[in-house]
Amino acid sequence: MARDALGVGVAVGLSGFAFGVTAVGAGLTVLQSCVLSLLVFTGASQFALAGALAAGGNPFTAAAGAFFLGVRNAFYGLRLSQLLRLPRAIRPFAAQWVIDETSVVALAQDSTRRARIGFTVTGITVYVLWNLTTLLGALGAAALGDPRAWGLDAASPAVFLALLSPMLRSGVERAVAGLAVVFALVGVVLLPAGAPVLVSALAAPAVLAARRLLVPGSSGAEDEAPSGAAEEPARSGEEEQKERSR
Repeated sequence: MARDALGVGVAVGLSGFAFGVTAVGAGLTVLQSCVLSLLVFTGASQFALAGALAAGGNPFTAAAGAFFLGVRNAFYGLRLSQLLRLPRAIRPFAAQWVIDETSVVALAQDSTRRARIGFTVTGITVYVLWNLTTLLGALGAAALGDPRAWGLDAASPAVFLALLSPMLRSGVERAVAGLAVVFALVGVVLLPAGAPVLVSALAAPAVLAARRLLVPGSSGAEDEAPSGAAEEPARSGEEEQKERSR
């Protein structure tokens, strides 16, 4: 298990090189790129910020898009706090490592001990390598030239999609993902840089609202159990009366 966590950490940590190149290509300095990796430390948000700036987007819009992408980590944290059960003194430091990869590895384990080991090994590996390769990528950006020519700007999104795709099991989850893609693609054409990410977040409430309208019974599924439970006492009462009559 630790070996698997280490493998995930190495594979993802090396993607920091792509961010370093992309960030400097977007106009950030080497110091700014490294500070983003040290403090923000969530690849999708960092790439969203750098991509929006590279496209000429407003810095506030770019930061807003990066922020809303990072909000998902708060939901990971709610689940991981129940699973890992870390001491209160350690939680603020562990929160820095709550990202897609550490969450996937930890949630895949079948015990608290294994989840803690997976979370820790993945977190340390990704954090160290991500920051180291960010520095190397930022320093070598001038030598590499345009990162799009190397395909480096697509490395982190590809890793994110590879981790996300196995989780799309139900029809609702796949519908949300598909609609988010549509919103993002349309937004790229119509909206300023950084805004499409914000618009794509509306896919989830849109799908849930449509499901309630098109499938009226979906909200009543939870009500079937209480009604069924209410029938049992009535049936048992009839049986008791028959037994008494006998």
